[in-house]
Amino acid sequence: MKITHRQVEVFRAVMNTGNVTQAALAMHSSQPTVSRELARLEQVLQINLFDRVRGRLRPTAQALALLEEVQRSYLGLDRIAAAAKSLREFTQGRLAIACLPALAHGLLPQATQLFAAAHPQVGISITPQESPLLEEWLTEQRFDLGLCERIHAPAATALTPLLQADEVAVLPDGHPLLGKRVLKPKDFAGQPFVSFAPADPYRLLVDQMFEQQGVRRHLALETASAASVCALVRQGLGVAIVNPLTAMELAGAGLQVRPLSVSIPFAVTLVVPQLRPASPLREAFVKCLKQAASTLQASLRGLSKQPR
Repeated sequence: MKITHRQVEVFRAVMNTGNVTQAALAMHSSQPTVSRELARLEQVLQINLFDRVRGRLRPTAQALALLEEVQRSYLGLDRIAAAAKSLREFTQGRLAIACLPALAHGLLPQATQLFAAAHPQVGISITPQESPLLEEWLTEQRFDLGLCERIHAPAATALTPLLQADEVAVLPDGHPLLGKRVLKPKDFAGQPFVSFAPADPYRLLVDQMFEQQGVRRHLALETASAASVCALVRQGLGVAIVNPLTAMELAGAGLQVRPLSVSIPFAVTLVVPQLRPASPLREAFVKCLKQAASTLQASLRGLSKQPR
């Protein structure tokens, strides 16, 4: 004979209520049935769980020890039930997001704030990574979703445009060019300029634009990220052209932003792995991303519409 779930339930009910009658009521059963199942459990276990004293059951030391194991088992079941409820109501869980470093502080924080307000129990993991490793990870289905600047979807993913804007200029406080509402390429002539690394795609676009306009800058410094570019500009080491999300996020306290008279396109795209099981939480987060992108888009339009 093997122990059954029913016998364990009977034992737990008797231990929790203190007697067979109350246990039978709690289980919507009869007293004889509960007594019979309890006797079978003792027979299967080959231990004495209760002493019968004046018609009452008194738990033995073995019963008390066994109850600890049973309670741990039921605690595990309660956790499973709670997890199922959370999944049903989308109140808990975890989302794994990969993105370019620039988007980890210039879009995702706003979207995460919106999402956390509606889903405070959900854990969110944000992993910044540069291309092409970012796209490789997304292809391998390691994350629930990703944010990049590509126009073509990595393998085994679907790509959706999320935000489109133009690069902007950043300048330190007190710079003479701040007297202009919109900066033209010729305004950068002879200016100390903070650039991205030579192989960066935006560095190539910026260099190409100035070359076409016949403008020569003083290429003072090079660095790898938009955040570090802005940090150098804030220290008065030059001017620069960066993506608008980073510029708007870091603007103020020594860093000023100006639109450009020429368009250097900047786009953010949403990448969704196609082979990874879709979580309803992912769709909820995507809605928050779109809302945050719409708000940022409006702010950028306001910047570009300043009088020239």
